[in-house]
Amino acid sequence: MTTVDISESGQTMSSPRPWGPQGARRTIEQLAERADVRISGGRPWDLQIHDARFFRRVLRDGSLGLGESYMEGWWDAERLDETFCRLMRSGVSVVPWNPALLLERLAHLLLNGGRPSKTTETAEHYNLGRDLFEAMLDPRLVYTCGYWDAADTLGAAQEAKLDLVCRKIGLKEGDRILDIGCGWGSFLAFAAERYGVRGLGVTISEEQATYARRRVEGLPVEIRLADYRTVNESEPFDHVVSLGMFEHVGVKNHRTFFEVVDRNLRDGGLLMLHTIGGNSSTGSTDPWLHRYIFPNSMLPSISQIGRATEGLFVMEDWHNFGTHYDRTLMAWHERFAAAWPSLRDRYDERFRRMWRYYLLQSAGLFRAREAQLWQVVLSGRGVRGGYVSLR
Repeated sequence: MTTVDISESGQTMSSPRPWGPQGARRTIEQLAERADVRISGGRPWDLQIHDARFFRRVLRDGSLGLGESYMEGWWDAERLDETFCRLMRSGVSVVPWNPALLLERLAHLLLNGGRPSKTTETAEHYNLGRDLFEAMLDPRLVYTCGYWDAADTLGAAQEAKLDLVCRKIGLKEGDRILDIGCGWGSFLAFAAERYGVRGLGVTISEEQATYARRRVEGLPVEIRLADYRTVNESEPFDHVVSLGMFEHVGVKNHRTFFEVVDRNLRDGGLLMLHTIGGNSSTGSTDPWLHRYIFPNSMLPSISQIGRATEGLFVMEDWHNFGTHYDRTLMAWHERFAAAWPSLRDRYDERFRRMWRYYLLQSAGLFRAREAQLWQVVLSGRGVRGGYVSLR
């Protein structure tokens, strides 16, 4: 959630205020009512409060307090995804008055979270046990938005997305591809098997690199455990793809990212940038997501991408299918919930609630259209005769 006012007049207030228990409850009830969410209501998206400390916790710590109190079992909502959709559509959020959190957010804005020394933190999410991701994702372990236009299963939606990427950059047999942030090797394996390409994939996650190397064994694909900034090949690549990695780059490194692509892309080649995007420019992410899910991440805006590519690339195509991420996340949650009995011996109840909160909060974010999913095709000097958009 972004900014919010907590005053009768509608003016934003972020200074410390000593709410008592009853005052805190009334304030939260009033804020929730703006989003048509009720405290102890009977609808699936209403909040059921199990611990009265919830109200002051949220006013003190904002979105971090909301998420942590959920992890600790202080409140529930049957349809958490719809709760967040309503809150976000209404613009309701709380500016925390906890000085330590305000300083932490300021530091995150000022410092470069995407610098090389922070890559270990970024990789932590992807180094979680592979059993979790195998239970939640499709058989190819694609951890990005599926493409549901003609698909009715998660696996079909992910294969449709991978094929869409291949078609948008015009892959042909023998092409050499660089995949920045290759994950578990899903795209390169698909492209090598279906289109006969060669490729290099880079990831900073040891767990992903180990698995991806096994997956592409026997294919003309190399998986390298490396920071993308170190890639400087003597032979340029025919095309470059990056699927779901740009959100970890950070605004201070956007230009560096595109310069790395520029020096590794042959003349006439295309870059496919597949990224979640935000509706406004920012330099940080939600405090709860930063602390528990994606350290140092941030969603780029259209203007931030534009500034970072200026003078380097021509934008050939910009495709938004962010509504498909809602369906993808709900499918991931359904699979995670069904698999929980087989996972509970290795992950505790606090983790289950954290992961549920992450998936359903994210689904609500996309449903509310507060986040987008962009596939941007860029060329170095423009496609001669024009680029033909594919959907």
